[in-house]
Amino acid sequence: MKYVGLDWAYRTAQWCALDPGGEIAGEGRFAADRDGLARLVLELGDEVTACLEMMSGALWARDELVACGWQVQVADARKVKTVAPLAAKTDKVDARLLAELSRRQLVPALWLPSLDERALRERLRRRMHLVRLRTSAKGRIFGLQTQWGIRISLRRLRRADGMTLLERAGMPAVWRHSISESLALIDFLDARIVPLDAELRPFAQADPRAVLLDTIPGVAELLALTIAVEIGEISRFAGPEKLVSYGRLAPRVRQSGQGRPHSGPLNKSGSRLLGWAAVEAAQHAWRESNPWHQLYLDVSRRSRNHNSAKAAVARKILIAAWHMLSRNEPFKPAPRTGATSVPASSRLALAA
Repeated sequence: MKYVGLDWAYRTAQWCALDPGGEIAGEGRFAADRDGLARLVLELGDEVTACLEMMSGALWARDELVACGWQVQVADARKVKTVAPLAAKTDKVDARLLAELSRRQLVPALWLPSLDERALRERLRRRMHLVRLRTSAKGRIFGLQTQWGIRISLRRLRRADGMTLLERAGMPAVWRHSISESLALIDFLDARIVPLDAELRPFAQADPRAVLLDTIPGVAELLALTIAVEIGEISRFAGPEKLVSYGRLAPRVRQSGQGRPHSGPLNKSGSRLLGWAAVEAAQHAWRESNPWHQLYLDVSRRSRNHNSAKAAVARKILIAAWHMLSRNEPFKPAPRTGATSVPASSRLALAA
C-alpha cells in the first residue's frame, strides 16, 4: 500500500508517495490531465490511498483515480492549514504533507456530492449567473435614466414606443442607444432563463427538501431547490450558525485581550450560490406579511443600508432552513409580539 499526496494545479501537479513506514517511495510532477493521471496510475499501481486538496478540477481528478481503483479523499484546504501549518509552502512540501495526512488517517475530508448532484448544481449555478447578468442590465438602465432625471419603468420601456418616451423626456441619442442595448440583453437572457426554469422545476417538485423549504416566505420553487442542493446533507452542519457561515453570511468577529469584539466583513469561504439564494429570498422582507419584516425595518433604520437588512433576513432564512431540514418540518414562524404563545417545542427557533 502506498499513500499519495497530490498538489493539483491547472497545468502540472506534484505528487509524493509514502510507504506504510512514512519513507518517501517516490515523488515528481505530471501533466494535470487524463494522460498524466494514467501515467501516474501505471507507475504507482492500484493499491493506493491518495489525498488532494479541494480546488477547481479536484473532483474530476478524484473521479478519474477512483475509476482506476484508488481510494481518494479530497481535503478541505483551510482545515489542512489548521491541522499542519507550514513554515515553507511549496508544491513539493504540500504533496508530502497531504501524503502524510493520508498515511496517518488525519485528512480533513470534504463531503462530496454525487455526479448527478453536481450536474444539478451546475444547472442552478448557470441560472444564477444568467439572473445576475439580467439584474445588472436592469440596474444599468435605472442608472442611465437617473443621469437625465427620468424614471420610466422597465415594463413601459420594453414597449414599442419606449425609446420615443425617452427622446421626449430629453435623453440624448447616445444614452438611448445604451438603454436599447441593455433591453436587448435582457431579452436575450430571458430567452435562456425561461427554458432553464422549466427544466429545473420538475427537480424542485420531486425533491422533498425543496418542497419543505418552499414553505418559507420569499423562497419560491427554484430558490428552494437551490438552497436544498447547496446544503446537501443537513447533518454535516452541527448547528444553524455553521450553515450561515457556509452561506457566506456570517460576519468575521475580531477581538483582542479584554477589548470588545468587533464585527468585520462577511466570511468569504463557503457556497456563494447558497448565500445568493438566501439574499434573493430576503428581497420580500419589505412586505408587512413577511415574518422578518420588523427585523428588516430595524436593521435598515440602524444601518441606513437596505443591503445590511437583507443580509440579516437572509441569515434568519438559513437558520430556519437548518431547523426545518433537521426536523423534517415545514416553516412555522415564531409568534409576533402580542400574539398567543405556543410551546417552544412546537415551533422553529428562528431567533439567532
